[in-house]
Amino acid sequence: MESTLNAPVHKGWKIATGLALFTVLYNLGEGIISLYYGAQDEALTLAGFGVDSFIEVVSGLGILAMIGRLRRYGNKDRGRFEKLALQITGVCFYALVAGLVIGAGYSAWEQQKPETTVAGIVVSLLSIAIMRVLAGWKIRTGEQLNSASIIADGKCTMVCVYMSVVLLASSVLYELLHLPYIDAAGLLGLAWFSFKEGQESFEKSKDAAACCGHC
Repeated sequence: MESTLNAPVHKGWKIATGLALFTVLYNLGEGIISLYYGAQDEALTLAGFGVDSFIEVVSGLGILAMIGRLRRYGNKDRGRFEKLALQITGVCFYALVAGLVIGAGYSAWEQQKPETTVAGIVVSLLSIAIMRVLAGWKIRTGEQLNSASIIADGKCTMVCVYMSVVLLASSVLYELLHLPYIDAAGLLGLAWFSFKEGQESFEKSKDAAACCGHC
């Protein structure tokens, strides 16, 4: 497969592979750290952000699998494979929405208060700085390769930037005001972006299926 690709396309797939691998490794570390400190500090927004990081891992693994398949089998059934990858990502996001809404309800009912949200501030600032660059790079690479799933993965990463902003805002506000409902509001903010991203993934899956015969 690699020998049949021209140099720019071959380079594009190498870049896409590197970006997907970085996504998997970075989000794996971010997810573990977020869940650990989220549980330790009883900061549910940070814990929910950590779960989202693991969905990014799933998305990155899907991209790596797609690239490996393309190199082995070429463009045969590429649209169908991209559709499946996008649908899996969409289902994961919808599952996350349900968990976040339940968590928000629990937090509000119990008037749950994190011990501290310093870890959320640090994680969100780091995520904003890294994910913004990564998202733009993925989208440009996906456009060059005409890959709906890579573009969707880039937009998924951009949504992580928005989620990081929500995490940062809720963490800073709680650290300053210590109001009981800020953590619940942060969870609902993450749920909204997760729902929109799941919806986007399913819409993109339709586009991928439509272009199956042209990829």
